[in-house]
Amino acid sequence: MTAQGRSTGAPLIRAAAPRDAVAIREIYNNYVRETIVTFEEKPVSVGEMRTRIRLIESMGLPWLVAETGGRVVGYAYANRWKERAAYRHSVETTVYLRADCTGRGIGRVLYKHLVAELSRLGFHAIIGGIALPNAASQRLHESMGFRKVAHFEHVGRKFDRWIDVGYWQLTLTPAAGDS
Repeated sequence: MTAQGRSTGAPLIRAAAPRDAVAIREIYNNYVRETIVTFEEKPVSVGEMRTRIRLIESMGLPWLVAETGGRVVGYAYANRWKERAAYRHSVETTVYLRADCTGRGIGRVLYKHLVAELSRLGFHAIIGGIALPNAASQRLHESMGFRKVAHFEHVGRKFDRWIDVGYWQLTLTPAAGDS
């Protein structure tokens, strides 16, 4: 899957490859070290990131990267929402960008491709969890049609402070014949 229009400055969107684990790890570890948006507290290795990518792909779920100028500048993927069989039509999504690439619309393009792929795969509910406060992520989700459905107070602790988590949901239009 690719996005056309690179000559207009639009990022190339494609499936993640094992070679992308280095760039993905670099992007993610910045958030681990510097922010509350992930509750992970220790940076991950390239090997661990490769394992995570393979796990998502082994479940038949998409892991996409955004590339500009031949450099991976962001990624997005979906994971199962819960393990129980009745949740099989729901996924949780994640999107991260290089810190120097935010505010350019790259996350929105990346997320649009992810949502389209999840729709094509037949998923019904997409859930985005957001550590709060995070106005940029809230705006991104709401611009994509997600609506806030839950708010949990003080469920995470990082950098010696309690962190709330909100959940935003997008329900995809069911295909004809779905019940």
